[in-house]
Amino acid sequence: MSLYSIKLRIASILAGIAIAFLATFIILGVLEYFFGIAVTSNLIFLILTLFLIMDIIQWLISPYIVGRVYHTKEIFENDPQYFWIVESVKKVSSLNKQKVPRVFIANVMVPNAFAFGSPISGRRIAITSGLLSILTRDEIEAVLGHEIGHLKHHDIGLIMAIGLIPTLILYFGYSILFSGGGRRGNSGSIFLVAIGLVAMSFIFNLMILGVNRMRESYADMNSAETVPGASLTLQTALAKIEANQPHYFGRQKKHTASSPATMLMFSDGTGSDIRAPHMALLNHWRNQKVTLKDHILSNHPHPARRVQKLEEYRKSHGN
Repeated sequence: MSLYSIKLRIASILAGIAIAFLATFIILGVLEYFFGIAVTSNLIFLILTLFLIMDIIQWLISPYIVGRVYHTKEIFENDPQYFWIVESVKKVSSLNKQKVPRVFIANVMVPNAFAFGSPISGRRIAITSGLLSILTRDEIEAVLGHEIGHLKHHDIGLIMAIGLIPTLILYFGYSILFSGGGRRGNSGSIFLVAIGLVAMSFIFNLMILGVNRMRESYADMNSAETVPGASLTLQTALAKIEANQPHYFGRQKKHTASSPATMLMFSDGTGSDIRAPHMALLNHWRNQKVTLKDHILSNHPHPARRVQKLEEYRKSHGN
């Protein structure tokens, strides 16, 4: 699967979300006109404005919140321990024809990496100390190709923007349910409409998770196409990361939160259905059959699907 084909699929999903979002407001207008359920244009405008302001504020300050949560520390070229990471970020940025982002080490033992930032903080990439302890430099550069792909494709802003939609729909549902609703006092209709909007909010959440899974595949292919050898080293990096994720009660801890930092993690740590050394895990994924139900509630594709797409690219391009 090429970057172009993934881009087309993402555009199609986003178009579907936009159409569904507009349809929601048309439905609200019909309810107001025919059933007297009070959702006026002024109320819609006020709520949209309020949520937009809140979303922008969250976007601007979220890098600083993420920094505190993950105990990030910025590193520079003169750092005696981590200078080579800055060099690798510069190398991968150059391969992607991108401005070099600020580089941070997150003092977290769980192996992972993520892109974050805002117009105020600038574009940033963080690598956890746990990741540095298990990956080779080539594997780290493959992961950097993935994260710089997120920055290159403006995924942070996109996820922030579309993540607002289910929250808005849910708010309208609760507003109708608890406002007393229509002029004609049809409480049964009001209840059904409110429940319908809550259900639509859940469906929008599923669609947004689907968009994020596509963005992750897009970032994987970006790394494979721009970083030499990354179609293989990204596979081994993913296997090592998953093999070293903490497990609770013998099961994987699911991460479906929609915060940008969580959504744009390199791995969500949910795909290891066997406990094995990373090469055994990698071989298992290459032959594993994956269905939509295996990851429909996850913000990342199943790692087996990611590995299979990377392996297909490697075989077809000899990379």
